[in-house]
Amino acid sequence: MNIKTYNAKDMRSALRKVREEQGPDAVILSTRHLPEGVEVTVALDSQAPTAIEATATAFATTQTIAQPVQVEAAQPSPFAALLASAAGAAPGAAPAVSATSAPDPRVGDELRSMRHLLEWQLSQLAWNDLTRRAPAAAELLKELTTMGLAAPLAAELLGELPDGIGLDDAQRRVLAHLSRRLKVTGDDLLDNGGRVAFVGPTGVGKTTGIAKLAARWVMRHGPRDIALVSLDDQRFGAHEQLRVLGRLLGVECYALESAEALPALLGRLSGARLVLIDTAGISPRDTALEARATALNNVVAQIGAKVWLTLSAGAQSAVLDEAVQRFAVFQPAAVVLTKIDEAASLGGALSALAVAQLPVSYVAEGPRIPEDLAPARAHQLVARAVYLAQSNDATVGDELLARKFGKVAHAFR
Repeated sequence: MNIKTYNAKDMRSALRKVREEQGPDAVILSTRHLPEGVEVTVALDSQAPTAIEATATAFATTQTIAQPVQVEAAQPSPFAALLASAAGAAPGAAPAVSATSAPDPRVGDELRSMRHLLEWQLSQLAWNDLTRRAPAAAELLKELTTMGLAAPLAAELLGELPDGIGLDDAQRRVLAHLSRRLKVTGDDLLDNGGRVAFVGPTGVGKTTGIAKLAARWVMRHGPRDIALVSLDDQRFGAHEQLRVLGRLLGVECYALESAEALPALLGRLSGARLVLIDTAGISPRDTALEARATALNNVVAQIGAKVWLTLSAGAQSAVLDEAVQRFAVFQPAAVVLTKIDEAASLGGALSALAVAQLPVSYVAEGPRIPEDLAPARAHQLVARAVYLAQSNDATVGDELLARKFGKVAHAFR
């Protein structure tokens, strides 16, 4: 057996020297760190161990100052094979990389898979335990999930219930708690007027919502104290659509190229009690979102207006959550919830609004102007969410419930 020592500035450089001079059959006997770098002792023998076993030896001795150890030739064990995989070794390849080298990503993937499997099994056990220990709580969580409510909100609502409560009473109390979580504005805008700029994603019904509000105002107060303003210069025919509405209602309508022109216009319309401002739709992921929000917010502050966010109740929960988060840069004072009639579930919308504490001003559930618009009522929204869940025969399986609530199942009684 030939033994040789190599010195280098780091382990990677040392192993490169070993491979270049000794080839793939060199066996690492020991390694140690020195002030000037590292020292690697290797052996070359005509009956040298396999590369996989050499890797196992290197892995075991990397962090210690070991005495030279001779490894007998043997069939590689599963543990040695795992170490070889971690170090990127293969039969016939160079000796393994030290512990300072980057690990094989496949090993990380396997460990993550094992962790996810273990977490899933623990969650399933916890959920099964909850169904036996507190069947009423498990049933309530199932009903709230069927409604489409987000898991954190459902868990919070259950946490507000007193101990020992029956299922029927618990159901009523949970829905009452949810109603209290939802803020509404009432019919203040159409009673007293104001200046409101409507923002939101493309296609959620901003212009139609404005038309319904304008028609309701004219029916209640007449056409003299209202003005409609269009800032939507991106959608084809948007200005003309609002002008047509203005002519039908006998209401003054104005089209502006930018929000910066609003202060001068509203200075001339100081007598208008209600000013509804339509803006161009924008994707929540648009890179220009923040810039547009900054420009509009500056103008809104000058003219004493508010920003209302328009959302479609028919959108998916994840889409609604993203819209609420991204459009928060506009600092919306309220939400108009449209397309209630197109929603298969309302739980996602209610969850997003309850968590963000955004008041709901009006809800729209159809294309008719102005019939399909009403002031938001919290208990009516909750009742509609329950009705949709029951009428659609929605259901959720235990696997989904275990994933959602397994980690917090121990907290329920």
